[in-house]
Amino acid sequence: MSEHGFTYPLTLCLLLLFLLFFSIQTERLLSERKLAHETAIVMQEEYYFLASVKKLEETFQTNGSLPVKGTYTYKKGWMDFQTEAPSGYTQRVTFTLSLNTGEKVTGRGLFDTRTKKLMKWTVF
Repeated sequence: MSEHGFTYPLTLCLLLLFLLFFSIQTERLLSERKLAHETAIVMQEEYYFLASVKKLEETFQTNGSLPVKGTYTYKKGWMDFQTEAPSGYTQRVTFTLSLNTGEKVTGRGLFDTRTKKLMKWTVF
């Protein structure tokens, strides 16, 4: 039996198999990098929200009232906040985080005016 033309299809199949495996691994690496980047951004947002709430609680406890509006500046963004008039024993504060990358996140917190601490938190 003649074996002319046997190695070319075999080599072509092995090359295609290698390229398929390589492209799957490359896609996996890119998706993991994207996920790691998005996770870092979310963690940074959470840190800025937490730091802003802590600063605002400290201001509330030392001054006895919340400022009407203000801004906290961070290394990679800034946090604007605006308070509403107290209703009963709660006071609502709206936070807007703007990162240098162009992302904006809004959150709302409810402060207890008796204990001067954060009661409830919502980010949207």
